[in-house]
Amino acid sequence: MFRPEVAPGIHLVEYADVNCYLVDDGDRLLLVDAGLPAGWKAIVAALRELGRRPGELEAVVLTHGHFDHIGTVARIQRDFGLPVHISPGDTYIAAHPYRYQHEKNRLSYPLKYPRSLPVLVKMTLAGALNVRGVSGLQPLSVEQAPTLPGQPVLVPTPGHTAGHCALHFPGRDTVISGDALVTLDPYTGRSGPQTVSAAATGDSRQAVASLDALEATGAQVLLPGHGLPFTGGAAAAAQQARQRGTT
Repeated sequence: MFRPEVAPGIHLVEYADVNCYLVDDGDRLLLVDAGLPAGWKAIVAALRELGRRPGELEAVVLTHGHFDHIGTVARIQRDFGLPVHISPGDTYIAAHPYRYQHEKNRLSYPLKYPRSLPVLVKMTLAGALNVRGVSGLQPLSVEQAPTLPGQPVLVPTPGHTAGHCALHFPGRDTVISGDALVTLDPYTGRSGPQTVSAAATGDSRQAVASLDALEATGAQVLLPGHGLPFTGGAAAAAQQARQRGTT
């Protein structure tokens, strides 16, 4: 699914309930997160709809290194040689996408939360069990982020993973939250602002604490890694996520 202009100059590409974002900055173009392997066609189709081509991408930024956010990186590196940026804290996960910390057993969740089943099936069919690890990634830092298209401000939001980062676009009143705050949890099927369940989160307590950093952006639009955009403000989204707690 392609949703143009979910924020000024930011376009949503969704495939199998996993979100990527195209940030348009005049003749510069940034891809934030890279979805699952089967999502590549959706990214290309979105670029065509915008009158652009994959080769016009200047760079890719990953909010974190989980398998469902790096699924097309190997192809992008191979076919286009683009720089791919990630926090150094997540380079290991990106290279070994199934060796990530999580607090609870993932296998128990579909039984406890049957609404998760359609989401997990879609992700599996999109290649969730067949993601290649990637290396040769460029370090993402507070100093370097504003040089990228859209001039994002890096917002460290650890917890879901050790190196998780959100991207704040002050001039667009928008923050791309990745999985620091989502509006759909794939492991429970629940919708609305929340942190991702302990089935895929390394430190839930730290993830909740990182909501403060998202709230501090003051952004009106929050664009999550899973689920629909939230337009009621990052502060309200963070507050709702705190009230829901962790699963």
